[in-house]
Amino acid sequence: PSSDCVVAEQLCLSDSTCNATYRTLENCALAKTHLFPLDHDSRVRCLNAELDLGNSSLLHCKCHRRMKRQEHCLRIFWTVHSSMTDGYFNLETSPYENPANEEHWKTDYNKLAALVSGENCSQLAGDATNPCLRATHVCNLSKKCFRLRTDYASICTKGAGSEDVCDRRKCHRGLRNFFEKVPDDFTKRILFCPCQDEFCGERRRKTIVPDCSFQYNTKPNCLWLLDSCLEDHICKSRLADFQQNCQPVDMSPDGCSLQNHAVCLQAYMGMIGTPMTPNYVSNSSVEVSLWCTCENSGNQKEKCDQILGMFESNKCL
Repeated sequence: PSSDCVVAEQLCLSDSTCNATYRTLENCALAKTHLFPLDHDSRVRCLNAELDLGNSSLLHCKCHRRMKRQEHCLRIFWTVHSSMTDGYFNLETSPYENPANEEHWKTDYNKLAALVSGENCSQLAGDATNPCLRATHVCNLSKKCFRLRTDYASICTKGAGSEDVCDRRKCHRGLRNFFEKVPDDFTKRILFCPCQDEFCGERRRKTIVPDCSFQYNTKPNCLWLLDSCLEDHICKSRLADFQQNCQPVDMSPDGCSLQNHAVCLQAYMGMIGTPMTPNYVSNSSVEVSLWCTCENSGNQKEKCDQILGMFESNKCL
């Protein structure tokens, strides 16, 4: 199994040759982060340093979505793979461990769902026709799900509807916390609940409190959104994960190149709470999009359309 990047870094730093190579790569990554143009010699030196790692565990290490030092782990991954992002937004490979290799939580979802079904129907009016409402009731019976959902809801609604602007960064952190720390049994049902009417669809669309987490006063250009994502280790990593796991292909039964739609949905959830947070575009469909536009993209219009198309017309998703 791939080693954890934090462990791999410690092993590398204890070896003088690996340490020197790694320090070179850190300088290369730093230059890229600050957008310093590298001359030809520097680019060659950076590429050679990456090749010098050879079969070191650092070159093949991965991170876990729910690990404690996730940002530190992702910084190590992108330090070692900084040459991947040269001149194009396709990030090629995900820094995250394959979900199949990660530990799966045992949850009490079915037990709690049975409790909700057994409750007085008049208390849950509309429950049968509103799966989103039902999923929320089940979440409320789980202490962890209820606490983390309440946390992000309160942060993301502060200032909404008044002159105060909500704290989008805190709102995004709260959303990431919810989707990382609450088992998929709960989060997937809340986010992807199947709706038959607009009332249910509106509840689903508002799951992530879009006034704060999704919408700006005006739609920014999608290229600006991408730039702000690539400057953030978590967003860049989630985007790489999304690109790898939601790659559309016509010949596949589920439209996914990896033929694993569930992993694509998990990668989509990973984008929520980043600068490239997606959401449902209306309360009457399951179409999703980014909050951005490709108007005024000049000669980068094609690239901009590709970014938007990853969400708007992705057969796998």
